[in-house]
Amino acid sequence: MNSRQIYLAIAIIVLALIALLVSFINRNKSGRQLTPLAGLAFGFILAGIIFGDERLVGYSLMGIGVILAIIDIIKKLRANKDSEFTPQNKV
Repeated sequence: MNSRQIYLAIAIIVLALIALLVSFINRNKSGRQLTPLAGLAFGFILAGIIFGDERLVGYSLMGIGVILAIIDIIKKLRANKDSEFTPQNKV
């Protein structure tokens, strides 16, 4: 095994350990699902990483993913802000 393969194996093991740790911590919590826009942003970022050999394509895809993620964050913040100021109907 050369050093690149060892580095890749260590990275995969560390990511697996992090995933296990997160799953044990969040076992009792109800998870929030990704919005479709956040899922699309995540997909673009992953595609940018996968196609990172071609720099223009990789960075473009990652940039699109970051922009979509920022749009999703702004939409969520506006929705929360609007819901704070709506009057509550009490019976």
